[in-house]
Amino acid sequence: MSGQPDSASALRSLGRTDAGRRHPNRRAFMALAGGGALCLLGGGRAEAATPIPFGPSIGQAGWKDWTFRGIAETHYSAAGTGELRIEARQSSSVIYRAIPVAARRSMRASWQWRVDEGVAATDLGRRGGDDRSLALYVVFVDAATADSYGEETPSLSRMMGLSGGRTLIYVWGGSAPAGTLIPSPYLRGRGTSIILRPAGAGGWASESVDLAADHRRAFGTTPERVAAVAVSSDSDDTGAVNIAAIRNLAFG
Repeated sequence: MSGQPDSASALRSLGRTDAGRRHPNRRAFMALAGGGALCLLGGGRAEAATPIPFGPSIGQAGWKDWTFRGIAETHYSAAGTGELRIEARQSSSVIYRAIPVAARRSMRASWQWRVDEGVAATDLGRRGGDDRSLALYVVFVDAATADSYGEETPSLSRMMGLSGGRTLIYVWGGSAPAGTLIPSPYLRGRGTSIILRPAGAGGWASESVDLAADHRRAFGTTPERVAAVAVSSDSDDTGAVNIAAIRNLAFG
């Protein structure tokens, strides 16, 4: 993605409304910015994971999108309920939705993803030229803020821009080895990328992450609530093509 400035005015302009599709300035945005398996949470208590559906359509499943003026949008489509198919052709856009209230204390996430065709390795710590095949954003806020949202999906920029908000970005892409943490060059200490799989194609791969442990590694603090999740795929800087998918996303 291209380098962007960071400004409070950009945050305010992006946070005016959540309804429907909008075409915000991409520089402003970047400045801010499933199954029923059982998981063991704190104290050894077993909790059923909460699936985050992608269908029967993206909108019906509660996902909202951000597209960027002057840049072709990445195409996202649901394949049934649990799978999202993604095609980025010299494009960039994001889809996002709130985590259900019942799952906001969840500190584990799991999913499967694949990349059939993807961009070459890029430096995810450098402003501009940091395309990646797939990225899953997990946004954290304090308990009071999460409670105030209810089941609604507020502006993603609003959540990411909160002084106490933090974002983990799980990535399939980049030039660094798996496990590398890279502070976001756009979020000024509020976001960190974690490379799970470096750039390259690959079939279905399963991921299971400890959100609390990763938050402590990235930011040195224990998170209070998981507020939102987002998916992105971009290839506008490199002019490449991403063909990818993600399925069975769940928090629990």
